[in-house]
Amino acid sequence: MKKEKGFTLIELLIVVFVVAVLAAVAVPVYTGYAQRGRRAEAKTALEQLRASQEVFRAENGRYASDATDGDALTVLRTNWGGPPATVNLYNITMVSNNTTFTGTATATGSQTSDGNLTIDQNGLKLPADKWSR
Repeated sequence: MKKEKGFTLIELLIVVFVVAVLAAVAVPVYTGYAQRGRRAEAKTALEQLRASQEVFRAENGRYASDATDGDALTVLRTNWGGPPATVNLYNITMVSNNTTFTGTATATGSQTSDGNLTIDQNGLKLPADKWSR
């Protein structure tokens, strides 16, 4: 009698099970890395917004009221067309008057679960746990 070559059903099921377990571990890890990467871009945009505002205040004695107020927010206008601007699933906006400003990165789409980020004229970054990672 000749022995046939090939895989048994049990062997195939074991392989499928192992691949499923690896995928179940890898997908959430990848999603977390992607979310942190998009958050890092939004944090960079807010830091650039703050730096632009400080340059404008040093030259004009007040904070810029919006992106069209002189050359204050050239970086945001050039890189992201704003504010309001879109930076990889975050909308960047700014509320300002002569003495204060607050920049906000509002999460959209699949990034919504990560929450929003803010920075103000004093460098206060909220929520602190999102800025520290």
